[in-house]
Amino acid sequence: MSTPAGASITPSDPQLEEMARMWGAGWRRYFFPAFWLVYLGQTVNGVATHSHGGSAVTGYVLVVAFAAVYLVALPMGWTGHLRWFWGLYALAMALTVAELRFARADALVFLVYVAVLTVASRVRGSIYIVIAMSVGSYVFQRLVPGFDPSGAWSTALSILLVSLAMFGFFRIVQSNIALTAARAEVARLAAENERSRIARDLHDLLGHSLTTITVKAGLARRLAERGETERAFTEIREVEQLSRRTLGDVRVAVSAHREVTLAGELATAREVLRAAGTISELPASVAEADPALSELFGWVVREGVTNVVRHSRAEHVRITLGRNWVEIVDDGRGGVPRLGNGLCGLRERLEAIGGTLSVSGSLAGFRVRAEVPLDALEALAAPDPLDAGPAGRPAEASAAADRRP
Repeated sequence: MSTPAGASITPSDPQLEEMARMWGAGWRRYFFPAFWLVYLGQTVNGVATHSHGGSAVTGYVLVVAFAAVYLVALPMGWTGHLRWFWGLYALAMALTVAELRFARADALVFLVYVAVLTVASRVRGSIYIVIAMSVGSYVFQRLVPGFDPSGAWSTALSILLVSLAMFGFFRIVQSNIALTAARAEVARLAAENERSRIARDLHDLLGHSLTTITVKAGLARRLAERGETERAFTEIREVEQLSRRTLGDVRVAVSAHREVTLAGELATAREVLRAAGTISELPASVAEADPALSELFGWVVREGVTNVVRHSRAEHVRITLGRNWVEIVDDGRGGVPRLGNGLCGLRERLEAIGGTLSVSGSLAGFRVRAEVPLDALEALAAPDPLDAGPAGRPAEASAAADRRP
């Protein structure tokens, strides 16, 4: 209710786009508002009581037209299409006035739905408009001759209470949007911090070494130009040695960055979920899982927790482990699962060693389970005979022996 009256909100607003996606898409766009149209039965009964023949048909048509206008206008109020919304809002008011001729006081039930539209518009001061409608309906029903005043209080109170309930509903929607934005920001900042750390480490590794290599290479060139080939060769040998050391350092650093372990990913998951405001139930240790699956299950945990933070809006996440399986279950937004690049990559990793990745969703949440059959696990843990040289020696030792003069 913080938007100034008459302000135009475009759907390009990220919050409005998220609101449209959450509450104004698919069957939910019409099902939730249509469910409450059952109370228009009071107006239909009023038409049947006070009108006959062609007048009754006109009254029924007005009820249907009002229901259609309400269903179309309500999503526009929370998705920012205010120009069309206010046109339909004016039409709903006109239909309410027209229905008074055919349903008498029962036509004032329309004002309950108009009040909901008022709250959905999120304009500043909408609560005062609702109060004015409530008081106006009471006074109108009490003072107009031929109208039954006995239901004046119930109509006025319905307008006020339903509007307050819908105000709370829309505030919950806005809070969910803010929470989603916060979780996305947490994920973005985590990725940004990781990129900064990698850049800082590479700078520390390469900055001094590359500067030294550049200086020595330039010196070697100048020495060669002056004919001091022996000193030039010395500098070039030092450049070669420094380059090899630097290359080794980079390989070690990259390997460390790429190393994924189940214990490390569980520790990271605990912090990420805590920062996102999600309650986590994680294993106390990784002792139950086979060590041969540590890296693979670490990737599963990383991808699963990333999806929870970015997409599910879950309040609770549970990760459980077995010797040859890991399972991630959340209570967020489920539905039909869609396999993105991350989950497809995990499925390929598991299928490569004979394992399976099952992904399922329901209204109760989302479930990811990775499992490796025991026979495939034993084959994975067995030593590879190709890793041994002659007479069972390790390949590295064999190769070193072959290089001896």
